[in-house]
Amino acid sequence: MRRAIAARCAGFWLTGLLALATGCGNNPYAEADPAVKIRFSPFATPHRTLDPAEAYNVTAHEVTGLVYDTLLEYHYLKRPYTLIPGLAKAVPEAEALGDGRVRYRFEIREGIGFGPDPCFGDDWAGASPRIAVASDFAFQLMRLADPALKVQVRDPFSRIEGFEAFHDALVAARAADPAFADQPPLAQYQAAGGIRGVRVDGDHALEVTLSEPYPQILYWFAMEFTTPVAHEAVAYYDGEGQRERYADHLVGTGPYQVIEYDKRSRIVLERNPNWYGIEQPDAPGAHYPTEGAPGDAEAGLLDAAYVGRPLPFIDRIEMRLDKESIPVFNKFLQGYYDAAGIIKESFDQVVQNDTLSPEMAARGITLRKALSPGLFYLAFNMEDSVVGAKGGERARKLRQAMSLAVDAERWIQIFLNGRGIPAQSPIPPVISGSPEGYENPYRRVDLARARLLLAEAGYADGIDPATGKPLRLTFDTYEVGSGGALDREYFIDEWRKLGVDVDLQVTTYNEFQAKVERLAYQVYLWGWSADYPDPENFLFLLTCDMRRSTNGGPNSSNFCDPEYDRLFDKMEILAAGEERDAVIRKMVAIVENERPWIELYNGVGYSLAHDWLRNVKPFGMSYPMSKYMDVDARVRAERRAEWNKPVVWPAWVLAGVFVVAVVPGIRTFFRERQ
Repeated sequence: MRRAIAARCAGFWLTGLLALATGCGNNPYAEADPAVKIRFSPFATPHRTLDPAEAYNVTAHEVTGLVYDTLLEYHYLKRPYTLIPGLAKAVPEAEALGDGRVRYRFEIREGIGFGPDPCFGDDWAGASPRIAVASDFAFQLMRLADPALKVQVRDPFSRIEGFEAFHDALVAARAADPAFADQPPLAQYQAAGGIRGVRVDGDHALEVTLSEPYPQILYWFAMEFTTPVAHEAVAYYDGEGQRERYADHLVGTGPYQVIEYDKRSRIVLERNPNWYGIEQPDAPGAHYPTEGAPGDAEAGLLDAAYVGRPLPFIDRIEMRLDKESIPVFNKFLQGYYDAAGIIKESFDQVVQNDTLSPEMAARGITLRKALSPGLFYLAFNMEDSVVGAKGGERARKLRQAMSLAVDAERWIQIFLNGRGIPAQSPIPPVISGSPEGYENPYRRVDLARARLLLAEAGYADGIDPATGKPLRLTFDTYEVGSGGALDREYFIDEWRKLGVDVDLQVTTYNEFQAKVERLAYQVYLWGWSADYPDPENFLFLLTCDMRRSTNGGPNSSNFCDPEYDRLFDKMEILAAGEERDAVIRKMVAIVENERPWIELYNGVGYSLAHDWLRNVKPFGMSYPMSKYMDVDARVRAERRAEWNKPVVWPAWVLAGVFVVAVVPGIRTFFRERQ
């Protein structure tokens, strides 16, 4: 009897051991239904805010762009980029009012439903969704003027008549009565009188009057800054008690809604059951395009299986926090991410003779290349006494010398595998209005001239006369991943050739942003991806009104030049043409001489996607386009099973060791008990 028990015990443990060993896999989505159309993608850093009034970076837009719809949007396939109606029924024309003012009237679609949320009361999950109306757009425009929010784009909207006056009214009311700020935001805005140039005409019309012509304003109505926002959501998610902050809880009218949000782990989105496209599938932003750019049909982007069909095709989007680029790429190769860039370490194995390698092609992977409408640059803190404007001519020559020492082309080859072109101006060449044929005299390597300028600045051979030692500067970076600082060391080595000693300071992204806000930095690497296809979207980054130090704007270099601003104001109201191009060239010349930036490169995007991810076209600008894509979940499941077969021989070896070492012991134990 005991021997039978011993045998059964040994068999039990052996069976459990084998089941455990052979059943373990590396699938990070074991709980996901393989039959559901899910897109899997990584995100590299926790989001600081997802409030559509404050969020202003590519990683945040990957989420907010799916949850918050806008009055206008872009045609997915057409190039040059083309605005199409979104929540608006048409792209409005500017109406001149005769006194320099301009009015735009948006006719708004009916039946625009917010995603279900507890902020809407007891029946929040019922069959009657909260419908977005014109006043919800007006509410969000008022939020952009609210001094309590860290809005980086107030300047473009300051052209709305009464925008600044409304801002000042809120400041005065809160200063006069501290209890005023305790009221719900909508009540405060109504008490302050609203924005004079924003008029709600019933539930389905919004009029926006500008104090001067500004054609680019329409691009801003294709961004989440102008999405309809429910005042109930802002009031409810105030961070009090157990409630989240509105910055962490998204309530929008887009095709997807967030059902799980852990900024340090995972974000899950599912279809918004109240999305307007369900009832209005013929709306331009609610169906797959019927036409595109040259070459799209040949690339399979106008497949009859998709053309004209209602969106979205994907049921669920899962994003996982994955900080390291190498594990992300490996998971892509295993089929656990649907698309990816190409890491430097694997570039030569993936791309050969500038085309996809046969091995990658055999796995059903596709490669797409496109010159991106973006810019990466090294920037100086112009508020700093050594490298900034306070240092006068001495600091200017220092910046010029440092610019002449940086070999961007070599950096691109070493760290980007050639995936870029050296930048010459603040405007990428793919943006209409970029100075054609322009070559920046400070963006060619000339160490002899750099040393001469350094000597003229009082730093001969890089020596700071105040200390008798090499001039010491700081270079801040938020790259914390493996190898993340190596490319920054390249610039330090370049400046060391001039005798300048630059100390690399590595922090997290949020810590870096905090240093920028308190001006505790000198040099950093930054980038900008186009929000809209116009030179203004890059040139505004250097205006006084956009300074981070005074207005919380995206001008984190804090550059400010009155002549540059005068030209910028002139350029903004001009239509595309020779006169506007001439003004742009003058602005570029100021940046060339002042050197708040060292233009580094314009990227050439090399993107990979598995063939089960359909309708993929790189968009370039920071707009997520997942609603146009589709997933063949069956093919993906088959490929994952094929590529990730469990290795079982260690389990059998372990079982053999168990039999040899453990079973005799069990038998001896029971023999001694007899």
